[in-house]
Amino acid sequence: MEIKFQPVNLRHRGRSKMSNTSFSDIAIVSCGTLSLELNHLKAEGFLDTPKIFYTTPGLHQDIPELERQLVRQIHKAKEKSDKVIVVYGGKFCYVNPDHPSRLMQTIIEEQGSGVARINATHCMDMLASEFERGRIAKEIAGGAPVWWMTPGWIKFRKEVFKGWDRGLANENFPRHTGGAVVLDGIGYLDTYMTEHPEDFLEYSDWMGIPIQPYPVSLDRFKLLLVEQAELLRSI
Repeated sequence: MEIKFQPVNLRHRGRSKMSNTSFSDIAIVSCGTLSLELNHLKAEGFLDTPKIFYTTPGLHQDIPELERQLVRQIHKAKEKSDKVIVVYGGKFCYVNPDHPSRLMQTIIEEQGSGVARINATHCMDMLASEFERGRIAKEIAGGAPVWWMTPGWIKFRKEVFKGWDRGLANENFPRHTGGAVVLDGIGYLDTYMTEHPEDFLEYSDWMGIPIQPYPVSLDRFKLLLVEQAELLRSI
C-alpha cells in the first residue's frame, strides 16, 4: 500500500520561532527512547544544546528506577546549564500505582526553578497530536484501534518490552486491530526493514499484528521544544 503523508500545516509564526530559537544555553534530559529523534535534530543543527542526558529506554515499566534516573540526570544537566528541558510525557510515562497523586509534574516541580517539561502525554504525542493520530488511524486502519510506536520502540525493543513474554504480548497487542504504526520522522524504518527483514518480521509475529511505518514531520516536536525554551527564558 502506498502511504501518502500530508504534513501538519504550521502557522508562519510557528516556523519563524523554530528557525530563530537557540538552545545553546539549555541542557536536555530525555527518555532514551527518543534519542534517535533528538540526535537527528542535533545533527541537523536545529538543537544546538551543549548536552543531552538520556535515561534508559522503557522505564515506564519500572517507576522507581525511572524516578531515580530522571532526578540524577536532571542534576547532571543543571551542572551544565541553569535551564533544563525534560523530554518525557506527563500522563502515560509515569504512572505510580503506590502513590497515585504523585505525577511527573510533581517530580519536575521538586527540581526547582529552571526545569521545564515538554507539553505532551507520551513520546508518540510529541511526534503527532491526538487529532493527527486519529486522522492517521482513519487513513490507514479505517479508524480501528492502533498500537502507536516511535522508531525507538523498534531499536530498543528489549528495553521497552523488558519482561514481556508471548503470553503478555497476546493479552495486549491483538486487540489493536488496526495494527502497530510507527510514527517515523527520521526514515529509520525504511533502513531497518531493508537491513534486518527477518528481525522486523519476527517482531511483528511476536506482537501478533502487522507493523507499518508512517512518515511524519518533526515540526511538532520542534515546536514543543521551542515552547519550553521560550518559557524558561521568560522566568
